[in-house]
Amino acid sequence: MRLKGKKVITVIENDFEDSELIYPHYRLKEEGAISHIVGKEAEKTYTGKNGVPVVSDLSFDQARIEEYDAMLIPGGWAPDKLRRYKEVLEMVHFMNDSKKIIGQICHAGWVLISADILKGVQVTSTPGIKDDMVNAGAYWHNEEIVVDGHIVSSRRPPDLPAYGRALVEAIESR
Repeated sequence: MRLKGKKVITVIENDFEDSELIYPHYRLKEEGAISHIVGKEAEKTYTGKNGVPVVSDLSFDQARIEEYDAMLIPGGWAPDKLRRYKEVLEMVHFMNDSKKIIGQICHAGWVLISADILKGVQVTSTPGIKDDMVNAGAYWHNEEIVVDGHIVSSRRPPDLPAYGRALVEAIESR
Protein backbone atom coordinates (compact mmCIF):
# COMPACT_ATOMS: atom_id res chain seq x y z
CA MET A 1 0.00 0.00 0.00
CA ARG A 2 2.38 2.66 -1.29
CA LEU A 3 -0.18 5.49 -1.07
CA LYS A 4 -1.83 4.74 2.27
CA GLY A 5 -3.02 8.02 3.80
CA LYS A 6 -2.68 9.99 0.55
CA LYS A 7 -5.78 11.76 -0.79
CA VAL A 8 -6.56 12.28 -4.46
CA ILE A 9 -9.27 14.42 -6.02
CA THR A 10 -10.52 13.65 -9.53
CA VAL A 11 -12.70 16.25 -11.21
CA ILE A 12 -15.57 15.06 -13.39
CA GLU A 13 -18.07 16.33 -15.93
CA ASN A 14 -20.12 14.52 -18.57
CA ASP A 15 -18.30 13.15 -21.61
CA PHE A 16 -15.11 12.25 -19.75
CA GLU A 17 -12.97 9.59 -21.43
CA ASP A 18 -14.15 6.54 -19.50
CA SER A 19 -10.83 4.71 -19.21
CA GLU A 20 -8.91 7.89 -18.34
CA LEU A 21 -11.06 8.34 -15.25
CA ILE A 22 -11.69 4.73 -14.20
CA TYR A 23 -8.19 3.31 -14.66
CA PRO A 24 -6.25 5.91 -12.59
CA HIS A 25 -9.00 6.11 -9.96
CA TYR A 26 -8.85 2.39 -9.20
CA ARG A 27 -5.08 2.15 -9.73
CA LEU A 28 -4.54 4.70 -6.95
CA LYS A 29 -7.14 3.09 -4.70
CA GLU A 30 -5.41 -0.28 -5.02
CA GLU A 31 -2.25 1.43 -3.75
CA GLY A 32 -4.18 2.63 -0.68
CA ALA A 33 -5.04 6.20 -1.69
CA ILE A 34 -8.32 7.79 -0.69
CA SER A 35 -9.75 8.87 -4.02
CA HIS A 36 -12.73 11.20 -4.34
CA ILE A 37 -14.57 12.02 -7.55
CA VAL A 38 -15.78 15.61 -7.48
CA GLY A 39 -18.22 17.37 -9.82
CA LYS A 40 -20.43 20.43 -9.95
CA GLU A 41 -22.97 18.43 -7.93
CA ALA A 42 -22.46 15.78 -5.22
CA GLU A 43 -23.92 12.29 -5.67
CA LYS A 44 -24.76 13.02 -9.30
CA THR A 45 -24.31 10.45 -12.04
CA TYR A 46 -21.98 11.69 -14.78
CA THR A 47 -21.71 9.70 -18.00
CA GLY A 48 -18.53 9.07 -19.94
CA LYS A 49 -18.13 9.26 -23.71
CA ASN A 50 -18.60 5.50 -23.94
CA GLY A 51 -21.55 5.38 -21.57
CA VAL A 52 -19.87 4.46 -18.28
CA PRO A 53 -21.80 6.06 -15.38
CA VAL A 54 -19.80 7.45 -12.45
CA VAL A 55 -21.34 9.00 -9.33
CA SER A 56 -19.55 11.98 -7.78
CA ASP A 57 -18.62 11.77 -4.11
CA LEU A 58 -18.59 15.52 -3.49
CA SER A 59 -19.41 18.80 -5.17
CA PHE A 60 -16.73 21.35 -6.03
CA ASP A 61 -18.00 23.47 -3.13
CA GLN A 62 -17.77 20.58 -0.65
CA ALA A 63 -14.24 19.56 -1.57
CA ARG A 64 -11.47 21.05 0.55
CA ILE A 65 -8.61 21.10 -1.92
CA GLU A 66 -6.02 21.77 0.79
CA GLU A 67 -6.68 18.25 2.15
CA TYR A 68 -5.54 16.55 -1.06
CA ASP A 69 -2.10 15.38 -2.14
CA ALA A 70 -2.93 15.11 -5.83
CA MET A 71 -5.49 16.19 -8.42
CA LEU A 72 -6.40 14.21 -11.52
CA ILE A 73 -8.09 15.55 -14.62
CA PRO A 74 -9.30 12.92 -17.09
CA GLY A 75 -9.59 13.64 -20.79
CA GLY A 76 -12.40 13.26 -23.25
CA TRP A 77 -14.65 16.23 -23.90
CA ALA A 78 -15.15 16.91 -20.18
CA PRO A 79 -12.07 19.18 -19.90
CA ASP A 80 -13.69 21.68 -22.26
CA LYS A 81 -16.52 21.93 -19.72
CA LEU A 82 -14.38 21.68 -16.57
CA ARG A 83 -12.18 24.62 -17.56
CA ARG A 84 -15.24 26.88 -17.47
CA TYR A 85 -15.78 26.32 -13.73
CA LYS A 86 -13.95 28.87 -11.59
CA GLU A 87 -13.87 26.29 -8.77
CA VAL A 88 -11.85 23.87 -10.92
CA LEU A 89 -9.41 26.58 -12.00
CA GLU A 90 -9.01 27.64 -8.36
CA MET A 91 -8.24 24.02 -7.42
CA VAL A 92 -5.63 23.80 -10.18
CA HIS A 93 -4.05 27.07 -9.00
CA PHE A 94 -3.93 25.84 -5.40
CA MET A 95 -2.34 22.53 -6.40
CA ASN A 96 0.15 24.27 -8.69
CA ASP A 97 1.09 26.92 -6.12
CA SER A 98 1.48 24.20 -3.46
CA LYS A 99 3.53 22.04 -5.87
CA LYS A 100 1.14 19.14 -5.29
CA ILE A 101 0.71 16.53 -8.01
CA ILE A 102 -1.49 17.43 -10.97
CA GLY A 103 -2.18 14.53 -13.31
CA GLN A 104 -3.58 15.30 -16.74
CA ILE A 105 -4.17 13.06 -19.73
CA CYS A 106 -5.35 13.57 -23.29
CA HIS A 107 -7.54 16.69 -23.61
CA ALA A 108 -7.17 17.51 -19.88
CA GLY A 109 -4.40 19.89 -20.87
CA TRP A 110 -7.17 22.34 -21.77
CA VAL A 111 -7.86 22.81 -18.05
CA LEU A 112 -4.21 23.62 -17.33
CA ILE A 113 -4.19 26.01 -20.30
CA SER A 114 -7.23 27.85 -18.95
CA ALA A 115 -5.59 27.97 -15.51
CA ASP A 116 -2.55 29.55 -17.21
CA ILE A 117 0.03 27.35 -15.47
CA LEU A 118 1.92 25.85 -18.42
CA LYS A 119 4.49 28.51 -19.28
CA GLY A 120 7.86 26.74 -19.47
CA VAL A 121 6.45 23.34 -18.43
CA GLN A 122 7.43 20.11 -20.20
CA VAL A 123 4.22 18.21 -21.10
CA THR A 124 2.46 15.82 -23.40
CA SER A 125 -1.19 15.45 -24.38
CA THR A 126 -3.22 14.07 -27.20
CA PRO A 127 -1.56 15.40 -30.37
CA GLY A 128 -4.86 17.09 -31.23
CA ILE A 129 -4.21 19.84 -28.67
CA LYS A 130 -0.45 20.11 -29.19
CA ASP A 131 -0.80 23.61 -30.71
CA ASP A 132 -2.96 24.73 -27.78
CA MET A 133 -0.34 23.48 -25.30
CA VAL A 134 2.52 25.14 -27.19
CA ASN A 135 0.59 28.40 -27.54
CA ALA A 136 0.08 28.35 -23.75
CA GLY A 137 3.87 28.33 -23.35
CA ALA A 138 4.44 24.61 -22.72
CA TYR A 139 7.18 22.48 -24.26
CA TRP A 140 5.23 19.62 -25.84
CA HIS A 141 6.67 16.10 -26.34
CA ASN A 142 5.12 13.18 -28.20
CA GLU A 143 5.84 10.67 -25.42
CA GLU A 144 3.57 8.37 -23.42
CA ILE A 145 4.37 10.16 -20.19
CA VAL A 146 6.11 13.40 -19.26
CA VAL A 147 6.81 14.39 -15.66
CA ASP A 148 7.93 17.94 -14.97
CA GLY A 149 8.12 18.52 -11.24
CA HIS A 150 4.60 18.10 -9.88
CA ILE A 151 2.85 17.91 -13.28
CA VAL A 152 2.35 14.41 -14.67
CA SER A 153 0.99 14.32 -18.21
CA SER A 154 0.10 11.57 -20.64
CA ARG A 155 -1.26 11.32 -24.18
CA ARG A 156 -4.22 8.93 -24.32
CA PRO A 157 -5.69 5.55 -23.24
CA PRO A 158 -2.92 3.29 -24.65
CA ASP A 159 -0.50 5.13 -22.34
CA LEU A 160 -2.51 4.44 -19.17
CA PRO A 161 -0.11 1.80 -17.74
CA ALA A 162 2.80 4.27 -17.88
CA TYR A 163 0.55 7.07 -16.56
CA GLY A 164 -0.59 4.91 -13.64
CA ARG A 165 3.01 4.04 -12.70
CA ALA A 166 4.10 7.67 -12.94
CA LEU A 167 1.19 8.90 -10.82
CA VAL A 168 1.88 6.37 -8.08
CA GLU A 169 5.58 7.24 -8.05
CA ALA A 170 4.94 10.99 -8.04
CA ILE A 171 2.36 10.87 -5.24
CA GLU A 172 4.46 8.46 -3.20
CA SER A 173 7.51 10.73 -3.45
CA ARG A 174 5.69 13.71 -1.87
